[in-house]
Amino acid sequence: MDTTALIALLVFIVPMCFTPGPNNMLCAAHGAQYGFRATIPLTLGMLVGWSILGTTVGLAITTIEANQFIFNALTYVGAGYIAYLGIVIAKTEPKPLDEADETERLGFRTGALLQFVNGKAWIHFLAIMATWGSLFGTGVLSKLALVVLNAFAGYPAVLVWAGFGVGLRKAFSSPQNAKRLNIGLGVSLVLLAFWILQSH
Repeated sequence: MDTTALIALLVFIVPMCFTPGPNNMLCAAHGAQYGFRATIPLTLGMLVGWSILGTTVGLAITTIEANQFIFNALTYVGAGYIAYLGIVIAKTEPKPLDEADETERLGFRTGALLQFVNGKAWIHFLAIMATWGSLFGTGVLSKLALVVLNAFAGYPAVLVWAGFGVGLRKAFSSPQNAKRLNIGLGVSLVLLAFWILQSH
């Protein structure tokens, strides 16, 4: 294994996982609205969906690169869904964390499905599989090793952002400030959706 290539891969993965993106921003918004513990199912769904997406991209990298229109369509769908979630969060009335309605919370399924329309996740894995796909070998296990390596960086990132959201909620503890926080985080998701479309 090329040690230099591995270091370059880690330098790519860690900032990509921890910088703002659909997963991180959504976890921050959800953590602020419902608390850290209630955000765990959402993060686990993201982990599973992220890993399935990474494996799929790794096994079908050649086909995906040859059908760019599929990726383009997913980018538009993903941006629309992220904007929708942002609007929902911005319009949600803040409640005490122990009074939040269970049915209003985003769960495992949302976290998993979001990955397949998450433009940042697609770009992330396309870059990794195209550049470092043979780092651990040429077989299926080598692609799985890359996915596992990503999971070790990606899952702590969403947990950190969920915790960041909880910290923001505590800082904006009054009902008026909590409402402003919801609006700010929701608008951030909408702007992120526009940025995805703009940079596409």
